[in-house]
Amino acid sequence: MSLLAGKNAIVYGGGGRIGSAVASAFAEEGARVFLAGRSLSRLDAVAERIRAAGGSAETASVDALDERAVDEHAEAVAAQGGIDVSFNLINHGDVQGTPLVDMSLADYEQPVVTAVRTNFLTARAAARHMTKQRSGVVLFFGGAGDPVREFSVGGLQVAFHALEAMRRQLAAELGPHGVRAVTLRTGGIPETLPADFEARQVVEDSINGQTMLGRAATLADVGAVAAFVASDRARSMTASTVNISCGALVD
Repeated sequence: MSLLAGKNAIVYGGGGRIGSAVASAFAEEGARVFLAGRSLSRLDAVAERIRAAGGSAETASVDALDERAVDEHAEAVAAQGGIDVSFNLINHGDVQGTPLVDMSLADYEQPVVTAVRTNFLTARAAARHMTKQRSGVVLFFGGAGDPVREFSVGGLQVAFHALEAMRRQLAAELGPHGVRAVTLRTGGIPETLPADFEARQVVEDSINGQTMLGRAATLADVGAVAAFVASDRARSMTASTVNISCGALVD
């Protein structure tokens, strides 16, 4: 039996590289996937691929930074059988490659403000329905980690640490209602680096070089692990991070 058969899963940022990989993995495991994001054309393209592979996917134009839009979309999904999984994978707008001493305040705080705002809104919207049904999983992406010495990542790590604090609190508050909260940590996914990124090779070599396996996590790896963690086979996992960094991040 498929891991997520009969489950409804919302993937915010479902048109992006990570979001589409996760959505495809969810659908492959039997979930009905609800792709949400601002670019409907990109979402529709992902949904078409999922359907062509025999999966179920619906799309909706949703600004995951807009409180009303997030709440209304969650209500619509919940009305179709509840919300079992919520995973926010929208872009945080982080600026990388600039040393902190040369970075503007706006660029530094952008990923922090965006990550905290959007994950709060989407997690809250899903949790309100999950607590009623006394089941569900809220997934986070990123996780706390050490700074990347070879490259300046701006406020990105600050954003990840803030999300970990949010995840810990949510896990504590939602646990008694049967709702889980888990973070996936990768240490970086070279496949997501833009092809025209000037320092792409430097960053890719840095990511691979810090692993114990000599390679970094792939998009397929992220999707497969996310599907497992979202499933009932991982029902004892909450208030924790899942390390899929190939040994780059040592707990």
